[in-house]
Amino acid sequence: MFFDLLHTDSQSAARAGVVHTDHGDILTPIFMPVGTVGTVKGVHFKELRDDIKAQIILGNTYHLYLRPGTDILHRAGGLHRFEGWDRPILTDSGGYQVFSLTSIRKMTEDGVQFSSHIDGRKLMFTPESVMDIEREIGADIMMAFDECCPGTADRQYATASMQRTHRWLDRCIKRFDETKDIYDYHQHLFPIVQGCVYPDLRREAAQRLRDLDRDGYAIGGLAVGEPAEVMYEMIEVVNDILPQNKPRYLMGVGTPWNLLEAIERGVDMFDCVMPTRNGRNGMIFTRNGVMNMRNQKWEADFRPLDEEGTSFVDHQYTRAYVRHLIHSDEMLGLQILSIHNLCFYLWLVGEARQHIIDSDFKSWKDDIMRRITVRL
Repeated sequence: MFFDLLHTDSQSAARAGVVHTDHGDILTPIFMPVGTVGTVKGVHFKELRDDIKAQIILGNTYHLYLRPGTDILHRAGGLHRFEGWDRPILTDSGGYQVFSLTSIRKMTEDGVQFSSHIDGRKLMFTPESVMDIEREIGADIMMAFDECCPGTADRQYATASMQRTHRWLDRCIKRFDETKDIYDYHQHLFPIVQGCVYPDLRREAAQRLRDLDRDGYAIGGLAVGEPAEVMYEMIEVVNDILPQNKPRYLMGVGTPWNLLEAIERGVDMFDCVMPTRNGRNGMIFTRNGVMNMRNQKWEADFRPLDEEGTSFVDHQYTRAYVRHLIHSDEMLGLQILSIHNLCFYLWLVGEARQHIIDSDFKSWKDDIMRRITVRL
């Protein structure tokens, strides 16, 4: 079995399970730090393993294809060996990055032609080429090539976009199934449910993908401009249809409270750049609220960064010192806050898992939500 569903919450759709890969097991719910170009910004892999306790990280197909390129990755033995990470890796398809290049890309039925943001080279992504690229990158979990529809799209565009994603998915599956794992471990392909903010389109997409019976499923095209309440509604619509015995991955989401709301609705896996990006901008999340470390109120606060934090940085450095580093534009400050935020995210999903197992997730979630959303 690729996924074992171990516990379900009696008062919600929250689940605790285990995803099994050849690079190790992943305990769900789980948050996956984003390692776009083969690195989680500002964080050593030793810190990811030993302090943050990341179980799986992401790589980005678009960026890795451009640099260092699949030839280098193949010669290195895949991304795991290239970057020195021996735990699971998931790669997105590059679709979000390609479709965000609105002024320098052209979409056809065959795929997407775009210009490299690095040197302007004309390049082409097709469902088949993306499967080949992800094979060479060597991720344990590969995403199908899809069109990421804007959250503000009208119904006509959203329908055409979803249908194109389904046609591309058929080609992705065909290419994936007719090719073999390149390295000495097995790879898995996740289709992506699209449909924008239209419940009937989401329902249609989820039913179509469910019938394909793949190892897991992703929910894409959310947190791209629509209100949070609409995102939660779409998650409920999709998860009512996706099979119970397969993992569900909500792509690119989000804040700590987004994660908890989605876990309550049956999501198992998450990724987002928010913990590291916000850390680099001076913001940290704690179990008692959100702190902007640029604020003057921390200037002479010599208490530990986070007295209840789980990382070594929380107890080794004071708030005053970290504020000083941020205002001095010192790289160490950005590293400290990135590490803290990633530790917090992994702590949060780990606590959620334990409370699902202990059968008190709903009451715990309601309490922690009141605390973590406070602005300190």
